[in-house]
Amino acid sequence: MSTTYKDLVVWQKSMDLVVAVYALTGKFPECEKYGLSSQIRRAAVSLPSNIAEGKMRGAKGEFRRFLLIAYASGSELETQIEIAKRLHYRTINDYGSVDGLLNEVMRILNKLIYNNI
Repeated sequence: MSTTYKDLVVWQKSMDLVVAVYALTGKFPECEKYGLSSQIRRAAVSLPSNIAEGKMRGAKGEFRRFLLIAYASGSELETQIEIAKRLHYRTINDYGSVDGLLNEVMRILNKLIYNNI
């Protein structure tokens, strides 16, 4: 069993996702610096932050609650990425890393939430 949040694969993958999101949004138009780019970054950062906070609270129910919050942030991030795609801020290929990591993180979160961690 993991002793700290840093040992959790879902936390590690969500940290990789944050790095990929920052790289992607750094290439968005300058006019989005305080708009969609900022929202996307906040949603991405929320994922590992909530996983870490929930894990360190100690109680199984608290951890699950924070995993649900992280999952909701992932859904928010998915929506914001889709908006950026529809606005053609980058080519579809530029989203590959973010899409792959986000899908993986969401799958892991789903399993943790619904398998009674």
